[in-house]
Amino acid sequence: MKKIGVGVIGASSQGWAAISHIPALKALSDYELRAISTSRRESAELAAKEFDVPTAYDDHRDLIAHPGVDLVVVAVKVTHHHALVSAALEAGKMVYSEWPLGVDLREAADLTDRARAAGVRTVIGLQARFSPVVRYARDLVANGYVGRVLGTTLIGSGLSWGAETDRAHAYIFDAANGATLLTAAGMHALEAVNFALGDFAGVSANLVNGRKEVRVVDEGTTIPVTTADQLSVTGTLDSGAAVSFFYRGGFSRGDNLRWEINGTEGDLILTAPGVNGNLQAADLKLEGGRGADTVIAEIAVPGHYFDPVPRTLAALPQNVAQTYAFLARDLREGTDTVPGFDYALERHRLVEAIERASRTGAVQLPA
Repeated sequence: MKKIGVGVIGASSQGWAAISHIPALKALSDYELRAISTSRRESAELAAKEFDVPTAYDDHRDLIAHPGVDLVVVAVKVTHHHALVSAALEAGKMVYSEWPLGVDLREAADLTDRARAAGVRTVIGLQARFSPVVRYARDLVANGYVGRVLGTTLIGSGLSWGAETDRAHAYIFDAANGATLLTAAGMHALEAVNFALGDFAGVSANLVNGRKEVRVVDEGTTIPVTTADQLSVTGTLDSGAAVSFFYRGGFSRGDNLRWEINGTEGDLILTAPGVNGNLQAADLKLEGGRGADTVIAEIAVPGHYFDPVPRTLAALPQNVAQTYAFLARDLREGTDTVPGFDYALERHRLVEAIERASRTGAVQLPA
């Protein structure tokens, strides 16, 4: 198969694409990064030079029209997703959109309809499911390591949504912008839980706005917080297993990510060092014990769970690279392992069910 030509919208040298998508693409022989765009000519040319990309634009329409770009990657603020993804779909290009797909369920549904009408391949950036550690834990569960799963508990920290921010990230404290603790860090982690253990049969939730304002340190000002910074979700999976899930804004001086899977025959524990509680980008450690074991011990992930991505690739771009690797395989073999916009719409419906559960205090059945 010829190389897949990629254009990245939102490739400024300090942004998410620069530290995840670009090193991921450069680690894989199936892809060629052919164009990048940012909102300013100066930053676009600077990024093109830094990342050795042949073409730079300050207008996303030029990138989309580039004949060598097969796959358009949208890695910008959620508020811009609808316009940019729509333009790429109208041009008949494959689209990889970062999660969340839209600022709300309505936008996600509209983009899903547009993708169906365009008949092109889409990808949603829910990369936690492609973590080698998460995939191996899922296989261990499926193969009976813990016996029948009784319950799972996950506690994490979203790093952002703490007491301080800068102007560049202040938008995440406004619920209207769609990048909340629930939709971002929370749903990335819930994606791993559901991928490994199955979907929810019902959910309850408590979303709490603990901090009423946040300090914008580079301006010396404060702004109001309109989104929850404490997120609690409980529920039952289709298998009957219990779920207890808690994400906090900011970080803890203790553990910032701990996920336990407990069963009739054993236990699996996934943790991450330091303050990084974002499961989808963390350097996860897997431990477990079963049967007569009285303590847990580290479980090494077999090397083939990383192939063809170099195991030495840093944790942050590793899972993004795994997503691209599975997509290349799908395109070669006609398989469908990488979720697209239809799946993204299902996850947006889960977000809505969680928000509704918190508002009403009643168990919700995800659509």
